[in-house]
Amino acid sequence: MSGDLHESLRDNVRILGDSLGRTIADDLGQGFVDRIETIRGLAKSGRQGDVQSSRELIDYLRKLPDCDLLPVTRAFNQFLNLANIAEQHYRARFRRVEDYKPGSQPVLSDLLMRARDAGHPPRKLVESLASMRVELVLTAHPTEVIRRTLIQKYDAIDECLTVIESSIDYPERASRARGRLEELISQAWHTDEIRHERPTPVDEAKWGFAVIENSLWQAVPAFHRDLDSLLLESAGERLPLDAAPIVFASWMGGDRDGNPNVTSRVTREVLLLGRWMAADLYLRDLEQLKAELSMWKCNSALRAEVGNVAEPYRELLKRLVQRVEATRDWAKAQLDGRSFEGGPIIENSDQLYAPLLTCYRSLCDVGLDTIANGALLDTLRRVAVFGVTLTKLDIRQEASRHALVMEELTDALGLGHYRDWSEEQRQAFLLSELESRRPLIPRRWDCSAETREVLDTFLVIANEQSEALGTYIISMAAQPSDVLTVALLMKEVGGVVSLPIAPLFETLDDLNRAGDVIDRLLALPGYRALAGERQEVMIGYSDSAKDAGQLAAAWAQYRAQERLVEVCRRHGVALTLFHGRGGAVGRGGGPAYAAILSQPPGSVNGSLRVTEQGEMIRFKFGQPDIALRSMEIYACAVLEATLLPPPSPEPRWREEMDRLAEIAHHSYVGVVREDPDFVPYFRAVTPEGVLGHLPLGSRPTKRRQDGGVETLRAIPWIFAWTQIRLMLPAWLGSGEAFSTRIEEEGGLEVLREMRDRWPFFGTYLDMLEMLLAKADVGIASYYEQRLVDEPALKELGAQLRQRFTRLQSVLLTLLDQSQLLEQTPLIHQAIEVRNPYIDPLHGLQAELLQRNRDADGAISGELSRALMVTMAGIAAGLRNTG
Repeated sequence: MSGDLHESLRDNVRILGDSLGRTIADDLGQGFVDRIETIRGLAKSGRQGDVQSSRELIDYLRKLPDCDLLPVTRAFNQFLNLANIAEQHYRARFRRVEDYKPGSQPVLSDLLMRARDAGHPPRKLVESLASMRVELVLTAHPTEVIRRTLIQKYDAIDECLTVIESSIDYPERASRARGRLEELISQAWHTDEIRHERPTPVDEAKWGFAVIENSLWQAVPAFHRDLDSLLLESAGERLPLDAAPIVFASWMGGDRDGNPNVTSRVTREVLLLGRWMAADLYLRDLEQLKAELSMWKCNSALRAEVGNVAEPYRELLKRLVQRVEATRDWAKAQLDGRSFEGGPIIENSDQLYAPLLTCYRSLCDVGLDTIANGALLDTLRRVAVFGVTLTKLDIRQEASRHALVMEELTDALGLGHYRDWSEEQRQAFLLSELESRRPLIPRRWDCSAETREVLDTFLVIANEQSEALGTYIISMAAQPSDVLTVALLMKEVGGVVSLPIAPLFETLDDLNRAGDVIDRLLALPGYRALAGERQEVMIGYSDSAKDAGQLAAAWAQYRAQERLVEVCRRHGVALTLFHGRGGAVGRGGGPAYAAILSQPPGSVNGSLRVTEQGEMIRFKFGQPDIALRSMEIYACAVLEATLLPPPSPEPRWREEMDRLAEIAHHSYVGVVREDPDFVPYFRAVTPEGVLGHLPLGSRPTKRRQDGGVETLRAIPWIFAWTQIRLMLPAWLGSGEAFSTRIEEEGGLEVLREMRDRWPFFGTYLDMLEMLLAKADVGIASYYEQRLVDEPALKELGAQLRQRFTRLQSVLLTLLDQSQLLEQTPLIHQAIEVRNPYIDPLHGLQAELLQRNRDADGAISGELSRALMVTMAGIAAGLRNTG
């Protein structure tokens, strides 16, 4: 990367940092700013190898008076958020949304050329893009630590940077932008970073809708315009009008897995909010179109529709506006619990799309193609992507909740106890009831509140338009009966199976059995008659890694996908794999392009679903330019994986991965599951115990509040280790696996061969390298020094750090590098810039954790808030934390 690009990033970091310094000086005085600079200077010197400075930093932080702790943590937290703004701005400007090695930037035009060279005719490229179905599923996982009000200010700061950079010849404009920048940074400094209350599921859904309103609404038509230009150049035709290669779904308000706050009432409210906001956004489009489409020339079809009027397009749009307004008013009345007495509303996308298409065809027929392909085409594209609900809402529920309904029902009907039946008995009963015409559930059944809530959710599904809903996901699915139960409940409550049903396989054992479960399911004629010729399966990344360790889990996920592809191909069923990835490497995170191209051949066949979680939604889709590039990356990756799939692994590579996974799994389990000191160490050295007090999301941090670390959700599990920079879940076990093989004859050679020729393995090493670069055993050691007393726990900590150091050495050998991130300088620079600001937060967090424990969790409100701010700041500094 050229130096001037680096300089652009550095300049903006400096501009924002200087402005923050002036703001803090105005508020707390120059003396306080000098203290901040002293802390930063010591941290920077410590990072440059000055051990004395590191000691002085810790002493300085420990001697800070209580009254300084909160403003100091806030100062460093704010700088890290501003550094993220500068980096996001840089990435948008230079189209660097994800991190790649030099020469490996995904560009759709280059891919189309390679596909043509590989023998795919231009028509095939159009058909592949037109039929592509990539669904990005926005989820409310609690790793977005920044409040919405601050995100809005940060977006405005980014706009100021754009104005400043584009105003070299307009000094007055640049001066106004700098003044606005100062104002916004002052607003951010004087705004509380931490929510005082947890967001509700409806709050989370509103946040998701805001991403669409503020970013994706602009990015989606721009993305399609770019596709049109590419296809016109390479194939001589546009993307079909109704094509939507990338669409958006959501779990916000539909994911009730372990979240008692998501109820049937919440789901209905979120669906209505989507209808209301969609109508409101379309009204803005329609008013613009009504103002612009003033022409009189039209075809006979439009004339027949509106009669002999002077401005036919405006007449048709006027009628459409009235109906969309009625839709908005209806949705608001429903939300308010009021009756609606207005005119007819828009029930589905076709009712919105058809009048717009009539206008489009008329303009083209009378030679006004330029006008047709302007704002009107943009609105048509939006309807194709967003429909009338903005996103499709998925429903997720645990298999055990459905089984409890069946147990209660069979007991009430005198049919026995469902829980005691074998899998074969369950399947026979469920299939029989699916074919039966009589209702199974009594009309006046006095069931438990838990069962009533499950049934009420199916009632919401039954009363919705099918296009408003996505997939019904069954977490902790283990048998075909888990899928049949959901199909039966849909039939009983709603009359038809209206949603695709996706079992989620997430533990190591579940992944290993996934292919056999789907094989047995698809072999049932009664199920095939209901499901048709498509099957969706969700692959869990978080819990499998927590269960088995990252390396063993990654290999199990790969093998499960291979088996599922083979099973569905044999049954003549089109498979869609749904990847439940998180932001952190330990949860399947990393650059989407590399991740997609590292999947087994045939597993991405023009169809893909993937979760976008937590803070990664903002980093990938929070601004129009970045969202545009992110969509291009997904389209590029899925098209390449479909037309130019990666090679199948060599048999010896499979044997190698089997051995590596076995060693890594044994090593991981030996520590996490079998060492009696591990859980006490985890709780002593990390902030896990206070994570529940950080109001990040609507979902509890544990599946069961009475359980131990095994019940902790994967997100706080990752988050806690990230806070102390040990990142343990993403690497534990890998060092033993790699070092064992490297020490054996021929081991290094075959691992390097896999690195160079097998995208799955090469991508795994790249993600591991990034993770190790963000980790810091010195910081982890300080947490231990401050928070751990027992010698046995300290001994375990020393062993874990030794394992980390050994892995780092082995990985550098595998990569044939002298230091980490040699090939990805942007990540390296981002970490270096942030470290002097993150390090003080680590020191302060350890100190505050100790004070909190000394006070039995009863530190003052201000110190408690300072502790929360350290967590938010560290998360902001490291970015992909969940």
